[in-house]
Amino acid sequence: MKRVILSGRSGSGKTVALRSLEDQGFYCVDNIPLSLIPQLVDTFEVKHQDLALGIDARSFPSDLEKFTDILEQIGQKGEKFQVFYIDADDATLLKRFSETRRRHPLTQSGYTLKEALAKERELLEPVALSADLLVDTTSMTPYALRDFIKERILVNHKAQMDVTFQSFGFKNGIPTDADYVFDVRCLPNPYWDPQLREFNGKDQPIIDYLESQPLVMELFWQLKVLLHTWLPRFEQDNRSYMTVAIGCTGGHHRSVFMAEKLASHFRKERPNTKVTHRDLKH
Repeated sequence: MKRVILSGRSGSGKTVALRSLEDQGFYCVDNIPLSLIPQLVDTFEVKHQDLALGIDARSFPSDLEKFTDILEQIGQKGEKFQVFYIDADDATLLKRFSETRRRHPLTQSGYTLKEALAKERELLEPVALSADLLVDTTSMTPYALRDFIKERILVNHKAQMDVTFQSFGFKNGIPTDADYVFDVRCLPNPYWDPQLREFNGKDQPIIDYLESQPLVMELFWQLKVLLHTWLPRFEQDNRSYMTVAIGCTGGHHRSVFMAEKLASHFRKERPNTKVTHRDLKH
């Protein structure tokens, strides 16, 4: 049986994710007091059913501070919960509240919306620090988030850790959900060749150009060796997911090429390897 805890700041998409699991047959409970979770997992109704719990800043602060202890207490009963923390940057959350005209639950305590978001981050920090995966929905639509939840939770994962190689452009910021971040801006840039500029790192002209550069292949080899060494260590530490972010200036050429090449290499021994390109659409 799957056991999932979904948490995150208001407006980040937690409710969308929870409803997505409910549609797939999960027994979902939102805003349950943390102290009641051990009793809930003991009930007959959920013993043999997939369970998803929504946790947010409406919980008692004293319970949130003890989140790790409560997880350990549940673990002693043989119940292993995966914790997903969903968030977005402040500007995006402010925009979402403005568009929907919803009231933030903490504004009832006299906070402005901006202050409420900051307070909410503070209250949920123990949950975020215990999360198995941080999900940044800043650039996600609700449909993309539903697809992500289906891919990460509903698929029958093997014991092997999932590895995602993600390309990005530094000019658009570093991905907040990355576990490793590598900068490839030191490599020769195809952008400065007018004949190559309009291609991207998945196109053969860019692949041929970068593979002909000794510096590029040396960095690929070094990254490959480093990840071969350390990915199993994280796996042994019961990590389920690992995101390796590769960044160049715009996220079109060098980072895309390197992410694709690394993913192609590791997919041979890790079938759960995926590759995404955050800024290629730009």
